[in-house]
Amino acid sequence: MNKSSLLLLLLFTTAVFSQSGNYSQYVNPFIGTGGHGHTFPGATVPFGMVQLSPDTRIDGSWDGCGGYHYSDSVIYGFSHTHLNGTGVSDFGDIMLMPTMGEPKLDAKEYSSPFSHDNETASAGYYSVILDDDGIKAELTTTTRVGLHQYTFPKKGQANIILDLNHRDKLLMGEVRIIDEKTIEVLRESSAWARDQYVYARIEFSTPVKVTAVNNNAFAPAKVTDKFFAGSLLAISFSKEVKKGEKLLVKVALSPTGYEGAAKNMKEEMPRFNFKKTLKAAKKLWDKELSKIEVTSDDSEKLAVFYTALYHTMMQPNIAMDVDGMYRGRDNAIHKAEGFDYYTVFSLWDTFRAAHPLYTLIDKKRTSDFINTFIKQYEQGGRLPVWELASNETDCMIGYHSVSVIADAMAKGIEGFDYEKAFEAAKHSAMLDHLGLEAYKENGFISIDDEHESVSKTVEYAYDDWCIAQMAMILGKTDEYNYFMKRSQYWKNIFDPVTGHMRPKKNGGWDKPFDAREINNNFTEGNSWQYSFFVPQDIEGLIAAFGGNEKFEIKLDEMFSLPSKTTGRHQVDVTGLIGQYAHGNEPSHHMAYLYNYIDKPEKTAQKVHYILDEFYKNTPDGLIGNEDCGQMSAWYVLSSLGLYDVTPGDNYWQKTEPYFTAAKVHLENGKTAVIRKSDYKEDLKFVDPVVGTQAQPYTKIVPVPVIEAEGKSFKDQATVTLKAPFGGKVYYHFERESAINEYKEPLVIKRWHILNAYAKNENGEKSKYVYAEFVKKPNDYTIDIKSKFNSMYHAGGPEGLIDGIEGTTNWRKGDWQGYQNQDFEAVIDLQKEMPVNTIETGFLQDSRSWILMPVKVEYYVSDNNKDFTLVKTIETKTDARQDNVIEHFTAELNNITARYVKVKAYNFGVLPQWHQGAGGQAFIFIDEITVK
Repeated sequence: MNKSSLLLLLLFTTAVFSQSGNYSQYVNPFIGTGGHGHTFPGATVPFGMVQLSPDTRIDGSWDGCGGYHYSDSVIYGFSHTHLNGTGVSDFGDIMLMPTMGEPKLDAKEYSSPFSHDNETASAGYYSVILDDDGIKAELTTTTRVGLHQYTFPKKGQANIILDLNHRDKLLMGEVRIIDEKTIEVLRESSAWARDQYVYARIEFSTPVKVTAVNNNAFAPAKVTDKFFAGSLLAISFSKEVKKGEKLLVKVALSPTGYEGAAKNMKEEMPRFNFKKTLKAAKKLWDKELSKIEVTSDDSEKLAVFYTALYHTMMQPNIAMDVDGMYRGRDNAIHKAEGFDYYTVFSLWDTFRAAHPLYTLIDKKRTSDFINTFIKQYEQGGRLPVWELASNETDCMIGYHSVSVIADAMAKGIEGFDYEKAFEAAKHSAMLDHLGLEAYKENGFISIDDEHESVSKTVEYAYDDWCIAQMAMILGKTDEYNYFMKRSQYWKNIFDPVTGHMRPKKNGGWDKPFDAREINNNFTEGNSWQYSFFVPQDIEGLIAAFGGNEKFEIKLDEMFSLPSKTTGRHQVDVTGLIGQYAHGNEPSHHMAYLYNYIDKPEKTAQKVHYILDEFYKNTPDGLIGNEDCGQMSAWYVLSSLGLYDVTPGDNYWQKTEPYFTAAKVHLENGKTAVIRKSDYKEDLKFVDPVVGTQAQPYTKIVPVPVIEAEGKSFKDQATVTLKAPFGGKVYYHFERESAINEYKEPLVIKRWHILNAYAKNENGEKSKYVYAEFVKKPNDYTIDIKSKFNSMYHAGGPEGLIDGIEGTTNWRKGDWQGYQNQDFEAVIDLQKEMPVNTIETGFLQDSRSWILMPVKVEYYVSDNNKDFTLVKTIETKTDARQDNVIEHFTAELNNITARYVKVKAYNFGVLPQWHQGAGGQAFIFIDEITVK
């Protein structure tokens, strides 16, 4: 049999997806609820608006981002919205909690301990027995409606507590009593999403009455009132029950209004029928999970696989009513015409594997997601970065919605306006924020321009390549050439000597450099975890390293180094194999890079090790945050033997599958069979009929590197210029017209701005690179008695007296940071002289643990031994403020001295109101001026 005939045999047509498989039986919703997975165990349906789940964390703690952590033993209630594996806390809307007896409205009193022995979860279902009253709570959902079933173990007063002050900040709450079985609720809240609206219609299966109210309305609330409103609002609804009696509660959500919630209730759950609703939820899960069938006799592996697939289908979430009405990014109400509108787009994570998975098994939703992006661009002014509940959180970096769009276009997915999508993508890339202005002008982002400069440069370059692919498909030659040029800007921060992407400052490499150090030049990572992120030009990256052999050596080194990072502790960086970090997304493609140098056996070995070691059928079975399905999408694709290293083209990387056999049911009615025994042939089903046809483009000349001891100098500075990838370097000084070829080190003795560019053998030029050199205003020296944090060195001790002041963006590296200690330093003026003014600048960014010193003391001395206190200044800045610079200035009279001592007293332990309560505050200082 020839290969084409075999492929036709393997790719056979089926009328509908198999509905007989009970794939939901393998789902274990507790996977990821422990450790740092941040998942939740409650009930939801695929891509549903409602995620009805218990909340064991109400303090906003990092491991409680999903509302639940397996290590906890107290449940506060059951709320209807949850995030799946994020690193920031939000949601937890419309919380209900059943109790018995006298109703209590304080969370500490109505909460109840529970035991995992009495807890059950499966796809679409959750149940638990609450220990305090023995109440059995059972939960299931439709897309927009949550259904509670509470069984009371004894006779007495049963209460359903509705507390709108649950988890995040309540801006305004409303409760309307419609009748004795129906209420309407509005919850407007602020957290990660700064202005979130959730409307709800709540229907009880039997009449209830209001028995207690906690409200901060102007007029005291009474239980007989029919309307309650305020930023503090909790109500108890009660009835007398018999032993074993069941009370059911339906909760329909809407982002648009009470009318929308009522329509959703009428359409999806007009009656109370727990068994029927649960059966329908399970059927929905079986349908979605049956899109991929895997064969294994290992039940643990089946649980991990189908839970992973389940996690990829918990978001994005439908965000429109049954009639298509939704709340747009402009906070106005719109109607979705011809598509479904979604929310929760964790794009920095999910562009890598989750969205490529959707292009394989969910093309319709892929086009819906992109139509949602386009509407958010039209209504909110730009494409989403990390959109949540009609709010742009601006969390993470890049404009990776363009990756999702380009990938869909490359793979021929239709159902959205390609031209409008391109317009939106180009708009995001042409903005002048978040370092983009410097990136466009200089060809890279430096520390001087923006924090996380290395990560932003390489991720913008990839996104620009995606836009170029869109332009190529649409026949836009000028735009294709422009964005292909920008897609090469990674070369401007790649150092071929060290083989690393490195931060630049003042035109040259920032020093000292430690590739393992996690600092503010990278996003949740270090240089090892970003030096291999050039998915758009892996061939060019390999060449930059010096060819296949050197590239392999570097990859091997990364995987074999000690599994320990330096610098800032980053909770996201977990699952280390050497410096590869599977617990965070920037590493996810790296094992597949061996394929590009003809070492597929190393890809297979690394991928299978990760599949075996970092995914388990346990609560702590995820090595890092689930991140809205990305961690699990990696598992799903890799277990099939597939990974899309470069979303935006239509080629998949392949490796040996994890399972004996698998079937992928495609939306065109065909089924692809993948057999481990013949996977190279079977995986051809993802090969394009016509592959992405790259068009010629001009290669850029990387910018030269300007190297000197520092930006400031005392007498003179020696400056060298280098072209990292070869060629000649030319330079000129600002206000001087002559352009000179660089031949020997330059000696600078006064203030200068130096401009330089490189030229290759073909006469093609790089962009200009600039450096400023400043002669220090005096010859003072400084002796710092304290020890600054290595990540916040500001260029060393002399950085405090160099005449260059830091800005409020402390992440750019101009401030010295001291933690868990006071600051003390002595300045030697070199001779005795009148001292009229002493001034020191301090920065505060309370969210980042940087607080003003409580006081600053200034001393003077003639001999550097006997110091006299001349001024004490206490801070005027409130400890809750962010992005504040305060100058502590001492005006002195008739003071003569040679030595000036500055002593700043650290704030100390962060207070209880602070999100880092109990931690140690930083002092950030820059520029001590003595006149």
